Amino acid sequence: MNGPSSIDIRGGDVDEVVASGLLRELDDELMSRYPGSPVFGIDGSEAASAKVYFVIARSGADVIGCGAFRPFDTSCVEIKRMFVRPAYRGRGVARQILQSLHAEARSRGYAFSVLETGMRQPEAIALYESEGYRRTELFGPYVGNALSVCFRRKL
Repeated sequence: MNGPSSIDIRGGDVDEVVASGLLRELDDELMSRYPGSPVFGIDGSEAASAKVYFVIARSGADVIGCGAFRPFDTSCVEIKRMFVRPAYRGRGVARQILQSLHAEARSRGYAFSVLETGMRQPEAIALYESEGYRRTELFGPYVGNALSVCFRRKL
C-alpha cells in the first residue's frame, strides 16, 4: 500500500461488514485489551432498527477497516465500531474513516458527534483529540465504567 490516497471508503451494508470479519476482529482486540469487560458494540440485528450507517475502507480488493454512526439524538450522532486491521494502521486510514463519517452525518443534518473509547487505547484517544474532540461526561451505557472515556465535537 502506498498511503492513504490509495484507500477507498464507501458506505456499506452491515452484512458486508460482518462477513468481512472486521467486527469479530475488533471485538477480539477489545476483549484482549479489556478482559472481562463488556464490549459496547452494535450487532447486525440492531443496525437496521437503530439506523446505523457503516463505512468500509478498502485497499484494492482488501477490506481493511470500518466505522459507523447511529443517531444519538435529533442533532447528534454516536461514532461506533471504528477499526483498522493492524497491517494498515499508522497510515491515516482511521482518520479517513472518521472524516467520512463526519461528512455523512453533516449531510444528514446532524450538528454534533459523540463517542466512547477506552483508557487503554491511547492511539484512539490521540486520533479523536487531533480531530477536534473534547472530553465530555460519560453517557448512556458508559456511565460508571472506569475504563471509558467519552468525547464530543461539533461537526
